Amino acid sequence: MHEQVKDYYGKTLQSSDDLQSNACCTDTNMPAHLKAILAKIHPQVSSRYYGCGLIAPEALEGMHILDLGSGSGRDCYVLSALVGPKGSVTGVDMTPEQLSVAREYIDYHRQQFGFDQSNVAFFEGYIEKLDALPLGENQFDIIISNCVINLSPDKEAVLKQAHRLLKSGGEMYFSDVYSDRRVPTHLTNDAQLHGECLSGALYWNDFINLAKGCGFADPRLVEDRPLTIDNPEIESKLQGIRFFSATYRLFKINDLEPACEDYGQSVIYNGGLPYSKDAFLLDKHHIIKTGEVFPVCGNTYRMLSETRFKPFFQFNGNTVEHYGLFEGCGSALPFDTGSTGAETSTNSCC
Repeated sequence: MHEQVKDYYGKTLQSSDDLQSNACCTDTNMPAHLKAILAKIHPQVSSRYYGCGLIAPEALEGMHILDLGSGSGRDCYVLSALVGPKGSVTGVDMTPEQLSVAREYIDYHRQQFGFDQSNVAFFEGYIEKLDALPLGENQFDIIISNCVINLSPDKEAVLKQAHRLLKSGGEMYFSDVYSDRRVPTHLTNDAQLHGECLSGALYWNDFINLAKGCGFADPRLVEDRPLTIDNPEIESKLQGIRFFSATYRLFKINDLEPACEDYGQSVIYNGGLPYSKDAFLLDKHHIIKTGEVFPVCGNTYRMLSETRFKPFFQFNGNTVEHYGLFEGCGSALPFDTGSTGAETSTNSCC
């Protein structure tokens, strides 16, 4: 499977125009500050981009970031502008052709962003075998990935390696493709469907359980959209399976609880995060307006108080008294289907 993916992204695809479905290459609701940075990215780097959105979480200045499946380096270079000269971005990819493009423009982007020296580096390797690369345990504040993990034949190894490399309080923030049911084996072996980021997609509930088993106890869904495919030949192969592009954040915090437990705690967002003046979006169900008291579960409290977000919040309460579960903590399909919304429910829900 590694060789099939290498050939597809290194030889079959020469630009994003060669993709046969809409699973990749959609930048929805791109903020103005990211558009300004993207305008400085070299055209050769942008043309070889095959992700499903731009992965740019909040509070990045000075952070050390690892990009799994960095491809031509587009996201790495955008993030290098956001972390600044005191931060760093490291990209890992297994496709020599993509890495060649990424490395060719290191100095170009250093000059574009006005840095004395580059804060970007690229390694050739497999995202399942990060221990074979010169990367240290607890080295990174944030690990990102952009529509790549679905291509991996060993997703458990990827998540375990990511957990090992993250600092305590760090997070894995990534976009990928998920399905509404398990994909049959005969489809997972289809090279085209796999290369188009479809047949390697995890069933969403299998992903949730896999993430928890790898140490990420409370996965948080940030945003999602249904994939329409827009290719009749590919749609006919998929036998009615629905696919979704979704962004999750997984925090490395020990002893998070398996459910949304209510301790009467609350937070107040003070503002101050760049580009998040009026509200802070932790996940799809936690949009915290500036200056307002916002009730949270114990896990959410810790995701804000034990991470890089702590300086931007006031914290109220403790865990002395327990009031039970927050209402509405469901287990149905967490993604919006684009229909009436009757099938959606919360994934993390306090």
